[in-house]
Amino acid sequence: MKLLRTFAVALGLTSAAASPQAVPPVQEQAVMVHFSYGSTDLQPLRALEAQLEQALSSSGAGDFDGDEMAVSGKDGYLYMYGPSADRVVDVVLPILQGVQFMHGALVTKVYGELGSDARRHETVVP
Repeated sequence: MKLLRTFAVALGLTSAAASPQAVPPVQEQAVMVHFSYGSTDLQPLRALEAQLEQALSSSGAGDFDGDEMAVSGKDGYLYMYGPSADRVVDVVLPILQGVQFMHGALVTKVYGELGSDARRHETVVP
């Protein structure tokens, strides 16, 4: 729930002050990947997530925060964050480009402090 709330705030879908359990602004930027999957077999996805988590951790660029998948397996989202959305994308983009189900994915970088009004978005395709 915290993950979804954080991204809702980052994308301006709600405000940080919207509820008493609001997520406080953090000094990190976000990266969200929306992709088509087309399967209920999550093994390939879990293998990709392990690669992303390892690459982000070892590079110090940020953290892999999880996924959100359609029950049908049609599509999903990956969530990552770090001090620089650009640096997170620099680390994960070569990995994403090597995975067939990531072709055509949309990678959204959310700049600015999460929860602040000073944020902008940029979308790239791997």
